[in-house]
Amino acid sequence: MNYVTPTLSFNVNGNEAKRLLSTAWLFKTATHRMLSIAKQSPVLPATDIGWKNTFRRVIYEVMPNRRYVDGVIVLVRGIYESCRQLGVNFKEVELGNWLMFQQTEKEYPVRNITLKQGYEFHITTIDYNGNSDRVIIKPTIPKNYKLLLDKILEDKQKHTARIVIKDYGIRKSRLWVHGEIQVTIPIDFYHKHMVRYRRNYGRLYGGVDVNSDRINLAIVDGEGRLRGIYTFWFRETTARGCPRRRARSVIGMKVHEMLKYAYYHGVKMLFLERPDVLGRLRLLWIRNGKRLHKNYNWKVATFRSSIIEMITMKAPLYSIKVGYVDPRGTTSSKEHDEIMKKYRLDRHTASAYLIALKGLKLP
Repeated sequence: MNYVTPTLSFNVNGNEAKRLLSTAWLFKTATHRMLSIAKQSPVLPATDIGWKNTFRRVIYEVMPNRRYVDGVIVLVRGIYESCRQLGVNFKEVELGNWLMFQQTEKEYPVRNITLKQGYEFHITTIDYNGNSDRVIIKPTIPKNYKLLLDKILEDKQKHTARIVIKDYGIRKSRLWVHGEIQVTIPIDFYHKHMVRYRRNYGRLYGGVDVNSDRINLAIVDGEGRLRGIYTFWFRETTARGCPRRRARSVIGMKVHEMLKYAYYHGVKMLFLERPDVLGRLRLLWIRNGKRLHKNYNWKVATFRSSIIEMITMKAPLYSIKVGYVDPRGTTSSKEHDEIMKKYRLDRHTASAYLIALKGLKLP
């Protein structure tokens, strides 16, 4: 994971909402067209330039903006490559119910979704007649992200950007749009400017077991002796009707709580289960509810992987290193059952302890 994507929420109405919505629909239409053509192609290019040379002209007929056209190409190629990694039939993949548009070309400033002083974003939009215009959006900026945006401007850091439409409708005869601006930056840049603790003198290790409603932490010494356990709950995120953004915020706070606890209890390295290789293919790009493998809960696996990625991203802010272990046998094995009985641990805490032992490569 080489990049991190802070999200900035916004609400607009009137002409700005209309132009953002038209751009998102044109982007989606262009993506559908390219996906349809790619599925019918007997052989697809092997290089970036090959994909662009093959598809730019036909996509430009729908989306008359070169940088957004390349954003469509990167998206569809990402789906194709992920299908190859996962053994999924590319010709059976369908797009989900999303509205967004993106510039995937890394540059400073990002020409189509441009960050300006005062935390403004000047965004290139396209109407249904193909006419281009710029709209200005001032999203809600969390306090901790203001420094990050200031440093992007100050250091002229190259990045990419995306607009995601989360909801829209009519209120008092005016169109409104609720969405997010997603700014993708190198993770090293994020760690450099968001770090909380620059030194870690701890000598202990931690095993982390991630579940849909909790994070279990088991702390061990270098010999594998259990030194402490703790469970960080976020049950409210599993309640029906809990907004996705609210759930992510709660989980993010619990991840920080877990990392701070680990730091102050002398943990210098955390071990996590290696997340399944999802590539760039997410439920967002597949029909909702479709399982790609028999007896495999794709939704839960994706959810757990996203939390593991979040821990991986934030651990360096506390000067804590991260390592991965093979997840096989960490939840159901003879060794797992023996640990539960010996230390009187529940199965999730026993899994965390076993992950720590596997990370230390102890029997």
